[in-house]
Amino acid sequence: MLTSYTFWIGMRMFTTHTLRLPMPNTASSTALPLTGQPRHSPAGRGQVAPTAGATADNRFLNGPFAPVAQEVTHRHLPARGTLPAELDGLYVRIGPNPLKPTQTSKHHWFTGDGMVHGLRLQGGQALWYRNRYIGSASVNKALGRAQVPGETRGIFDTVNTNVFGHAGRLWASVEAGPAPVQLDAELNTVRSGLFDSPTRHPFSAHPHLDPVTGDLHAVCYDAIQHRKLSYVRVNAQGAVDKVVHIPVKHGPMVHDCAVTQRQVVVMDLPVTFSWWSIVRRDTFPYVWNPKHPARVGLLPRDGEARDMRWFDIEPCYVFHPCNAFDLPDGSVVMDVVVHQHMFNRSRVGPEDDTAPRFERWTLPVGGTRVQRQVVCERPQEFPRLNETLVGQPYRFAYATEFTVDNAGGQALLKHDLQTFLTQALQLGPDLKPGEFVFVPRQAPSGQGAQPLPEDAGWLMGYAFNVRTGLGEFHVVDAEHMQPQAVVEVPAPIPMGFHGNWVPAANLR
Repeated sequence: MLTSYTFWIGMRMFTTHTLRLPMPNTASSTALPLTGQPRHSPAGRGQVAPTAGATADNRFLNGPFAPVAQEVTHRHLPARGTLPAELDGLYVRIGPNPLKPTQTSKHHWFTGDGMVHGLRLQGGQALWYRNRYIGSASVNKALGRAQVPGETRGIFDTVNTNVFGHAGRLWASVEAGPAPVQLDAELNTVRSGLFDSPTRHPFSAHPHLDPVTGDLHAVCYDAIQHRKLSYVRVNAQGAVDKVVHIPVKHGPMVHDCAVTQRQVVVMDLPVTFSWWSIVRRDTFPYVWNPKHPARVGLLPRDGEARDMRWFDIEPCYVFHPCNAFDLPDGSVVMDVVVHQHMFNRSRVGPEDDTAPRFERWTLPVGGTRVQRQVVCERPQEFPRLNETLVGQPYRFAYATEFTVDNAGGQALLKHDLQTFLTQALQLGPDLKPGEFVFVPRQAPSGQGAQPLPEDAGWLMGYAFNVRTGLGEFHVVDAEHMQPQAVVEVPAPIPMGFHGNWVPAANLR
């Protein structure tokens, strides 16, 4: 069965084909020639062509989710409002962008070839926007490009879920086995590998940076090893310096984790590997499994698997915690977006009725069951915070109102975790925002300087304009939840997954 699964993954989930795409007819942009049939034609605003692989029975190949057909560069983009002059760096986000989906009615949103979308800011200007495929072996082969050095690791090499800076460089990552991929400052693929470590372990789509130590912490799994998870710590220099294997059953899909100053929070929830999905020739082999007990574990940062404490919880699924922290009595608090279920009926992506809401979970020092408190019932995803406070007590969390339809009008949300009140900001009725990240203002220095409020900074991210079919980059004053600047991008930016603000010091 393992051999057939490996063959099936290689031939079905991550197959790519060559395409030939036209150059755009604009003086201010460049497009890299690929090979085959065009999908989006180079068009002005409001004139986006349909996708060749699009199908009416798969929402994740249409509208805001439709893959783009070109790698493009647009320079010196005008902005409405005021881009903060102190921002010098790159906002970059990644998502699936299949070269040519096969079995379009069964295509799963999570399985497309990875594409990064970056906007370079400096001195209050948007210097450029560009998008580039992650140069995996399959993509490079399909596009006739040279292979990049390094070991991809695992049975597939698609990297499409997160992009972030670490150890002075830019990295893209995915879960379930493949190694991270290093990118240069212009989003070109440099190599693959587990940072600067010669060890070979699966990595995660969601490492968490400890702002005190500079270490990355991740809970990882391998798609073909169903009886263990791995806690992997990467130090500030890019070397793996700790690995702990955690026994589990059924091959759970562990998308994310959380860290406190003393512990790592591990979520073992009922979405697990399914051989029946393989038999059905689904393009994503993880489903809701009501027979898998839901639990949340605490692993001491310097401990081993035998030191874990597990807490039972009602069946549910969490893609993304926002943050976690220790209480003085030894209990742990974790704030999460909770889905009632996941992949219960849909075989192509999240369902409409999972009711994702923001909750506060407490793992009590003297108990064995998670205590749950609802913060906000509004459907949402992609929670973020001021990440100078990762693993520490904090007050404000940010999220995006979440729907998997083709409509716009979703709001950005700001949760006050002292008052349990939520503010909402709608960017526009035609705009469908993705994940927005918080970028703190630079604190003043010198004698007598006062610290800034926790929410002094900006939210930034891409939104898809469902009327024009093109992308927009928005900057919001997070303290007052007011729009500050908009950069209109003359290219589609499909709904994707995760990204980050990467200061210029981490771009090389």
